[in-house]
Amino acid sequence: MMNKLLCLGIGLSFGLVGIQEGLALPPPEDIPEEVLRNEIILEARSPLDGELLTAAEYAELEEKLSQPQAFIDLDPNLEQLILLLHIRKTINTLIPFANF
Repeated sequence: MMNKLLCLGIGLSFGLVGIQEGLALPPPEDIPEEVLRNEIILEARSPLDGELLTAAEYAELEEKLSQPQAFIDLDPNLEQLILLLHIRKTINTLIPFANF
């Protein structure tokens, strides 16, 4: 009697484990990630303004964005204002309630 109950319990537990594994699988209509990674992208969107680009235009834009940018000459008053804002931010970080 005890052996039959033990076998029944073990059988049911294996059956439930199988059901739970089946629930974890994606639906059959989903395209696997490996297939999606191998698809060739024919059109893309610009990371700057979201405009549609061809693959060649997108590659050209990526190349242009990866190049180091030259520094822009700013007005000395604007450079001083930016410096003061950085100093203000640092002071507010160190002393949170100081409203400078």
